[in-house]
Amino acid sequence: MSLRHFLLMVLSAAVIASAIGVVWSRHLHRQAYIALSTLENERDELNIEFGRLQLEQATWSEANRIEQVAGARIGMKFPTDEDIVVLQP
Repeated sequence: MSLRHFLLMVLSAAVIASAIGVVWSRHLHRQAYIALSTLENERDELNIEFGRLQLEQATWSEANRIEQVAGARIGMKFPTDEDIVVLQP
C-alpha cells in the first residue's frame, strides 16, 4: 500500500502542478491580449492623426495658398513682361 499511496501523491502533485501551469498560462495570455488591444487602439489613433496631418499638409501646400502667403507676407508677385530678361548664350 505504501507504493500505491506514494504513486497517488505523485500523481496528485502532478495534477496540481499542471493546474497551476494552466492558470499561469491563461494569466500571461490575458496580459498579452490586453497589451495587444492597447497597442491596436494606439495604432488606430496614430493612423487617424496621420490622415489628418496628410490632409493638413495637402491643404497648406496648394499652389494658390503658397501664392497668397508669398504675396501677403513678403510682397512677392509674378514678374511682368518688362521684368523678364532673356539671355542668349
